[in-house]
Amino acid sequence: MVQHDGAPAVLDRLLNGDAPDASLRAAIAARTANGDVRRFAQIALRRAQRIGARLVVPGDDEWPAQIDDLARLEPSPDGPVTRDTKPPLCLWARGDLSLREAFPRSVAIVGARAVTSYGNHISTELAGELATRGWTIVSGGAFGVEAAAHRGALAANGLTLAVLACGIDRPFPSGNAALFDQIIAHGLLVSPWPPGTEPLRHRFAIRNRLIATAAGTVLVEAAARSGAVQTISRALDLDRPAMVVPGPVTSAMSVGCHHILRTHIGARLVTSATDVITELRRADG
Repeated sequence: MVQHDGAPAVLDRLLNGDAPDASLRAAIAARTANGDVRRFAQIALRRAQRIGARLVVPGDDEWPAQIDDLARLEPSPDGPVTRDTKPPLCLWARGDLSLREAFPRSVAIVGARAVTSYGNHISTELAGELATRGWTIVSGGAFGVEAAAHRGALAANGLTLAVLACGIDRPFPSGNAALFDQIIAHGLLVSPWPPGTEPLRHRFAIRNRLIATAAGTVLVEAAARSGAVQTISRALDLDRPAMVVPGPVTSAMSVGCHHILRTHIGARLVTSATDVITELRRADG
């Protein structure tokens, strides 16, 4: 509806009861029972302004066109994560880096929270080398591989972008607060959810599809069942370069990596920043 008529017109329709199906009408009733949605939006904008953040919507000069590729994904009935495949209606951004400048030359580095010393070293070195060569490092700000990737980029005086599963005024996990401050100073915090939003479980999976819109995605370490495996799977669905760093065959933290390499013909094995850049250039033709 939004893609066809635009967000303001659709909001008016929905609040006037003009919803096309019963489930949507029920969702609207539940949401409006909690208060005036326009008032909620005003409060969210004021909270963003107080911390120097901004709202970016499709049509703005800063809107990254790559995110619109999410519209190509086919939803499935398996759950809210796989149903929610459309591009976000907006993005909240905190930091001086421009979204439109960051995404064209971006590499997502994702992997396990319970990172091994091997995974931590690879993530840090890979991110640092790519940042030195002018690539923006995209990840989710979590412990483990993601934090190591952000730190590697920062140590190289490069740019990094963290996509959050919560409001940009309350980055999660709180144990990475100092890291988030550095990212704000040298890159961007980004979220599709308004300030004040809590980091609920399903939001982590949904934000993974945004990380996958980077120019390419590298999986460093991942267990058999991992959100990072979901991220690189979305990159494969989007026909983005999907790259995997192999690990010891005895490591449970590399089972997900090896599974992707074994089952997806489009996934490529990489062991260095040079390998990653080669795959990115090959994708550009």
